[in-house]
Amino acid sequence: MTNSILTHAFAHHAWANERIFEACEALGSAQLMAPVPGTYGPVIAILHHLVDADAFYLRVLTGRDDFVYIDENSRFGVDELRGFSRQHEAAYAEYLDTAVDPDLDVVEHGDGFEFHAPLGVRLGQVLHHGTDHRSQICTALTGMGITPPLIDSWDYAEAKGLSKGVELPKS
Repeated sequence: MTNSILTHAFAHHAWANERIFEACEALGSAQLMAPVPGTYGPVIAILHHLVDADAFYLRVLTGRDDFVYIDENSRFGVDELRGFSRQHEAAYAEYLDTAVDPDLDVVEHGDGFEFHAPLGVRLGQVLHHGTDHRSQICTALTGMGITPPLIDSWDYAEAKGLSKGVELPKS
């Protein structure tokens, strides 16, 4: 079976999340809770939001309700959030095997409303959202004097052996 055209994009999303968790696991409580101006909030709040958003997107996409809700008051630590993120990675991979129509109308149901958007837009939002908040965490790490992990798509491709430079003969 051929992989989804988005397989590497979502594998990068999961890989970059994992690199962020690795960088954050060494942070102390004060660093995790320190305000980070211009971002979603303290690093731990960004991590909660990042993981909860993936759970929300998966609930909407799959119709499953077995993804943990993580609210702003949750006490989940970095390791627990990493575990949820790994569950999301597997669920996205499974979902992408069945997602073939980018124009499929995916309906989100809320309290007294429906929100309609094409599947391709929703999947794009998942990737954009993750990139945005991982970037905020990298900004926070830099502000703490910690070199953030390299997490862009090229870093992923290099780490996974998916890219290579080829020196061409001089003509």
